[in-house]
Amino acid sequence: MASLTATRWQPKAALLPALRYLRQPAELARGYDRTHLRPDLIAGLTVGVVLLPQAIAFSLLAQLPPQMGLYTAILGGIVAALWGSSDQLHTGPTNTLSLLVFSTLVVSATPGSELYIVAAGVLAVMAGALQLGLGLLRLGFIVNFVSHSVIVGFGTAAGVLIALRQLDPLLGLSLPRSDVLTGLINTVLAAPQTHLLTAAIGLGSMALILVLRRINPRLPGSLIALLVATAVVYLLGERAAGVAVLGPIAGGLPSLAGLPLLDLQLLGELSTGALALAAIGLVQTTAVSRSLASQTHQRLDNNQEFVGQGIANVVSGLFGGYATSGSFTISAVKFRAGAQTRLASIVAALVVLLVMLVAGPIGAYLPVSALAAALIITAYNMLDRAEIWRILRGAPGDAIIMVVTFLGTLFLNLDFAVLVGILLSFVLYVMRTSAPRVQVVVPDADFRHFAHRPDAPVCPQLGIVEIQGDLYFGAVNHIEEAILHQAAANPDQRFLLIRMHHVNQIDFSGIHMLESLVRTYRDRGGDVFLVRVSSQAHRLMQTTGCLTWLGEDNILDEDSAVDFLFHRILDPAVCIYECPVRVFRECQNLPKRFDLIATPLPAAPALADYPSIAPRQLWQSLRTSPPEQRPIVLDVREPREFRRSHIAEAQSVPLSILLIHGLAQAEDRPVVLVCQSGRRSRRAAAVLHDLGYGDVRLVEGGMQAWEAAGLLTAVEFE
Repeated sequence: MASLTATRWQPKAALLPALRYLRQPAELARGYDRTHLRPDLIAGLTVGVVLLPQAIAFSLLAQLPPQMGLYTAILGGIVAALWGSSDQLHTGPTNTLSLLVFSTLVVSATPGSELYIVAAGVLAVMAGALQLGLGLLRLGFIVNFVSHSVIVGFGTAAGVLIALRQLDPLLGLSLPRSDVLTGLINTVLAAPQTHLLTAAIGLGSMALILVLRRINPRLPGSLIALLVATAVVYLLGERAAGVAVLGPIAGGLPSLAGLPLLDLQLLGELSTGALALAAIGLVQTTAVSRSLASQTHQRLDNNQEFVGQGIANVVSGLFGGYATSGSFTISAVKFRAGAQTRLASIVAALVVLLVMLVAGPIGAYLPVSALAAALIITAYNMLDRAEIWRILRGAPGDAIIMVVTFLGTLFLNLDFAVLVGILLSFVLYVMRTSAPRVQVVVPDADFRHFAHRPDAPVCPQLGIVEIQGDLYFGAVNHIEEAILHQAAANPDQRFLLIRMHHVNQIDFSGIHMLESLVRTYRDRGGDVFLVRVSSQAHRLMQTTGCLTWLGEDNILDEDSAVDFLFHRILDPAVCIYECPVRVFRECQNLPKRFDLIATPLPAAPALADYPSIAPRQLWQSLRTSPPEQRPIVLDVREPREFRRSHIAEAQSVPLSILLIHGLAQAEDRPVVLVCQSGRRSRRAAAVLHDLGYGDVRLVEGGMQAWEAAGLLTAVEFE
């Protein structure tokens, strides 16, 4: 019997490895290969150069001071590298999370205010605490239930929002923020008020980034463009009046921020946003790390990554930063730069710290329009057109999730849109798992495997179905209805073989469903058999008493199941005289009596018109009646069935012989016919009726009923 090991989440067992997750920095230090030092240093320097302008731009996107973006890049990069699991992943501020932070905070505070800045830190701590808790409890698997379509839909809409919201600073316009459509209309109407120098610097920066990218994609185009734009503003001096600049960037090391972590009102207002941030951050991080791991073949630990992201967010929030997550752009730069380990991320963060300490005053000449240009190009890169079209052409459920998340992000609160997308992912998962595929299978042309062949004929006695999903409370109704529908379409199939190799889990509702199916088939005079039962399912069937009721013999080995059923359960008369299809390998050597199949049977009264005799009544009559009055018992099964077990006083008269040669007139005694279930006895009774036999009776339930009554006294084996 094939078995699969079931995985259960147990809180007590989950808490034990928590210390191992927290010891990750020590393990990283002990296991570091010094040959990786040089490529890590080079890659770290490259990443730091690219990360610096992005950190400033993303903080601007979140309407936070630039030093908060730099602190996030520094702390997120170092902490996530120490406690994460992916060697190629880089953690820092991202465009999607920055936009989500702004959307969450703007409801509770005015951008730029002290409350707004403090709330950003609290939000990061809350999201980090959720992520850390999930990691320590080994619940990293939950990220698998969030559809990739949520990230694609949210990322696409976020790119559109970022681009639209950067049009105003790009053109030097100062317009009140509003919804997407109103904001776009206001920008178009205010276009004549464009500050030409500001627009020239912004558009020039955008063009320079694109040109540098075309010349050499490895060049830090954004950093070079920002430096050129800063130099232009510096050289113009007073002539650059009217050009909005970032302002001096506060220097100094990150320090502990006094966050109101016990302000219940603020925590309540930020709770939905924190949940959305935690979810999007984890899904985004997992997607990036898996994408890179597919190229490096590194084995990842979702729980360890959750811990790393959680600690990074908590530390970032406590020390003046905001929410952080794995960055696909920076991770790709790190990978292409030849990074070997997480040390490259630590070096990159230290490079950002050094530049911040030294070059903070340059921010007084850094034009905001140049940052807007860099953000617009970043937003354009977020539009993964190939992936969008793949989803739209794929499964409808994924497409709906993507579109709903996209529209919700554009026109609703971002945190609400994210949660709606995640909720739809769970709904889609429940819908798919609650309606697993239940299909009829038959042997292939070579009789080696079972396959779903809708046009292939099926056995008239034995139905074989395959369940491709778990038997839990949400799915059992669908599975039972599908099997009963198949049974109704084939009313002569009294036996059912269920292949359960795709059933990993089963609950009590699944047990009830199996019991219901067995009752249905046994009421039809048949039975249900199982193959490939998992260890978890077998254990639950045993503990609930289902296995005792079903019978251990009804769980078969798949390789020998059909052979067992063919030789011991199925009616051979049906196989020989009624079945022209020969579905199984075991059927191939049977005689093909198409002449008998095509010959109409004599007209026979309904089964109810033939007298019947109960097994115990017949047993009593055979032992108490005088010899001249004892009934003649004729067993119309095939010889091999008769030799296996039969009524002691019975004579073997196979239906196949009776149909061809008939039967000589016997002495004037009652004739009792018996077969396996009663079907062949009826056909034999019709023949005897035409031959002039008057007193013909049938054993109620056939040999199945005789054996069930405990009356079997003669058992012979070949």
